[in-house]
Amino acid sequence: MIRKIFILTIVLSLLACTASPRYGSGKASGPRKSKKHHARVITGVSSFYADDFHGKLTANGEVYDMYGLTAAHKTLPLNTIVRVTNLNNGKSLILRINDRGPYVKGRILDCSYGAALKLGFVGQGTTKVKIEVMELGDNKYMKHKS
Repeated sequence: MIRKIFILTIVLSLLACTASPRYGSGKASGPRKSKKHHARVITGVSSFYADDFHGKLTANGEVYDMYGLTAAHKTLPLNTIVRVTNLNNGKSLILRINDRGPYVKGRILDCSYGAALKLGFVGQGTTKVKIEVMELGDNKYMKHKS
């Protein structure tokens, strides 16, 4: 009986010496979420932008190519890959978010001219779209090489 109490005391002593979580240190004790939560499917109005911005730097640091397949979104991490579907004609396209915007109330996406052309809404200027997030981007700024 004394031997069992002795072993139990040693086991409890060893367990008491293990590291315990530290509270108030500012560090998370579990896995940290580095990416902000974003909806996986978003619907709303998309517009496009073209020659006024062609050749200028985008928010992620690359040169804007109006004929490329890219888009601007206000909050999705830069370099996020999305499938955009024009809900008026069913055309769908995979785009990369490389810029910020649109800054017009009621719009959720600003496609490049090339993307708007393939999605079939250049003539209308805007269209209702469904955005499906395929892969969240790294939100990294790309240094432009001159």
